Amino acid sequence: MKIEQIYTGCLAQGAYYIESNGEVAIIDPLREVKPYIKRANDDNAKIKYIFETHFHADFVSGHITLSKETGADIVYGPTAQTSFDAIIAKDGQEFKVGNVTIIAMHTPGHTMESTTYLLRDENGKDHAIFSGDTLFLGDVGRPDLAQKAAHMTQEQLAETLFDSLRNKIMPLADDVIVYPAHGAGSACGKNMMKETVDSLGNQKKMNYALRADMTKEEFVKEVTDGLLPPPQYFPLNVKMNKEGYEDIDEVLERGTRALSPNEFELVANETGAIVLDVRHQNDFVKGHIPRSIFIGIDGGFAPWVGALIADVEQPILLVADKGREEETITRLSRVGFDKTLGYLKGSFDAWRNAAKEYDTITSIDAIEFKRVLDNNTPVFDVRKESEYISEHIENVNNTPLDFLNKHLAEFPSKETFYVHCAGGYRSVIAASILKSRGIHNLIDIAGGFKAIKEADIPVTNYVCPSTLK
Repeated sequence: MKIEQIYTGCLAQGAYYIESNGEVAIIDPLREVKPYIKRANDDNAKIKYIFETHFHADFVSGHITLSKETGADIVYGPTAQTSFDAIIAKDGQEFKVGNVTIIAMHTPGHTMESTTYLLRDENGKDHAIFSGDTLFLGDVGRPDLAQKAAHMTQEQLAETLFDSLRNKIMPLADDVIVYPAHGAGSACGKNMMKETVDSLGNQKKMNYALRADMTKEEFVKEVTDGLLPPPQYFPLNVKMNKEGYEDIDEVLERGTRALSPNEFELVANETGAIVLDVRHQNDFVKGHIPRSIFIGIDGGFAPWVGALIADVEQPILLVADKGREEETITRLSRVGFDKTLGYLKGSFDAWRNAAKEYDTITSIDAIEFKRVLDNNTPVFDVRKESEYISEHIENVNNTPLDFLNKHLAEFPSKETFYVHCAGGYRSVIAASILKSRGIHNLIDIAGGFKAIKEADIPVTNYVCPSTLK
């Protein structure tokens, strides 16, 4: 028996490859399926089943394409309804993969079709669970994403999740290995550990949601407390996973169309495409196509695209470093953005060499910022609220990047203001969005809050109100 976790850091997502005696099961595959097929070919094995733990909201799965190319059956848990052929497993239904057995355990709560797959080894011993978004390391799946589809409140879904955990997962032996669908950084939970594999016994000790003495009421309160609104693209990804999607090879063929500066400009004008610049933020600051949006490929790329570009049907034109165009299109497709129409051949250098108009962002280091900072200086911190609460510059505004569009009216129309994040990535994204909306009177603080602290600029720590007298 072979178990391989295939972890994709930018999505904080774990897919799984299980092989036994020439047969393979894939759990929660990504959209680009060639790596799974290659692994099976290398093992001289055949992919027999594709198990989906639920209808994913944060990425487009590769189940349909993988089934088409291999003939493998797609398996979902009870209550799932699909627009394609799939086995809708009954609770407790067993599936043989070589010498091992995979058992569908219906664990609703995150979504109503959510299913944990229990792997029993050749000797019939419970070996591991593939828990999807039902159980993470350090957390459980958020219960607010399936409210509309389930006709339930988030509190009712949380109650259902409590029962699933207590009745199906917690009775399993402590030495059972937990393989979750996500790790730290995913928007599907709020308190995940950085590790991606653990024992169930350790989770019973470490995971707040698995406390033996926890009441259902306490669980509901803790699981639902502090949930931020889900990213806008989540429902669109669920729809694609339920109803189907375009083959990724077709997406790549369309997106990898190399365009000269003149062709690029023409397509942009004719289609209304967003110009998405994925180079490093330092390069974008020095020069970029006017009104283009920066989301760097080497940051949390796909989730930020999904959070900030509302419509997956939005046409996109790319400005990428040479040789990274196909990678970028692939990563866009993982979150359902399939309408890339081409890329700028020769990257931004070609645009500048063609004497096309371009824009820049004024950026200063933290030392220079310290010299101009006073109590009246307008400063906007685009980090998450939790980061801001923990520590921030005194008298600054918190305008989290996730919800920047809701804060547009707060930015001065004429007075120069300053923007910073934690390290410099998110503030340039924010600056690009503001400039695309005609707000140009901004200055970016290079290096972000890390550089600000190193420059000994005064910051304030959050004080819990209960400690104040």
